[in-house]
Amino acid sequence: MHRDEVTEIFQQQAASYDSQWAKTAPIRHCLHLLVNSLFAELPADARILCVGVGTGTEMAHLAQQNPGWHFTAVEPSAAMLEVCRQRAQQEGFAARCTFHEGYLESLPATEAHDAATCFLVSQFILEPQARSAFFAEIAERLKPGGLLASSDLAADVNSAEYEVLLAAWMNMMAAAELSPEAMARMRQAYARDVGVLSPQRTAAIIAAGGFALPVPFFQAGLIHAWLSRRA
Repeated sequence: MHRDEVTEIFQQQAASYDSQWAKTAPIRHCLHLLVNSLFAELPADARILCVGVGTGTEMAHLAQQNPGWHFTAVEPSAAMLEVCRQRAQQEGFAARCTFHEGYLESLPATEAHDAATCFLVSQFILEPQARSAFFAEIAERLKPGGLLASSDLAADVNSAEYEVLLAAWMNMMAAAELSPEAMARMRQAYARDVGVLSPQRTAAIIAAGGFALPVPFFQAGLIHAWLSRRA
């Protein structure tokens, strides 16, 4: 799937995205809790790059916990970014944010960031070399030794374990009250339009993008997350 097609899908979902996935929020909350500890040693005035920020849930969480941090929110969907902006305004941290509608390559040059988040984004890049290039773009925006917390759907799709996890994952997705047709499309998309690779292969792609020792720190169903440091 071309990235503009992915953007259009999220453009259509923006207004209802958070409410639709509210029942799966405990996964997100756990991930954010762990990121708190991973980023605990960052300076009080850290600059955080949020790639594919969506509606801004991880940025809002980090902003609440760290009143001196500044954020660069990158999101190609104008509708999703507007929800993110409204969240920041309502929760009182918009003055600490730079909002960029577009992709990383169009983000103006800025001071290097101390850390970055990139949750459930790179999985939409199907070609491994292009996916590593995407992580390289993140690395270029970080200070030497800067941290990256990233997550993606990951599994060995040819294994018996994957079928067990996929069945459970589909049951959980049903909690979002998706129609049977939407569920069928999602299952097909995992095979055709989403780069679901093994955790080991995904970690290798991150490393090839200029990060040292991607360390797995979280798994919930098919979602895996890594902490990496710019090499």
